[in-house]
Amino acid sequence: MTAPASPICEISFRVRYVECDPMGYLHHSCYLVYMEMGRVELLRQSGHTYRQLEADGALFVVTKAEINYRRPAHYDDQLRLRLWLTRTTAVRFEHAYELYHADTNLLLATAATTIACVDRTGTVQPIPAHILAPAAPTQK
Repeated sequence: MTAPASPICEISFRVRYVECDPMGYLHHSCYLVYMEMGRVELLRQSGHTYRQLEADGALFVVTKAEINYRRPAHYDDQLRLRLWLTRTTAVRFEHAYELYHADTNLLLATAATTIACVDRTGTVQPIPAHILAPAAPTQK
């Protein structure tokens, strides 16, 4: 995994029953949901919100996702997701992720995504300059 070149965001959460398959393992599709949760928090950490970006007409779509599953997670496991930006271009962000079991600190998965900025018609557009410039962190 690429070493973080930007601020790291960490979130913690517990695997819910509904996210597990009949064998009791965290379903593979939930990892994508967790990555989106992390991206929302990373953006919030930088002083922006998806709600405001969407209101301003800047939408972000996943154009590439890669997940390497290393160990399974189970119902009620406490997990910790770390993510950071690895690359920014005029129209896209690339993120890296590491998912850990919070109690054992075992690495469960690594991942990478690319998200592109589009307008409401789906046409690629430049990322607004105010998003690229750090904003004042939001208050909790």
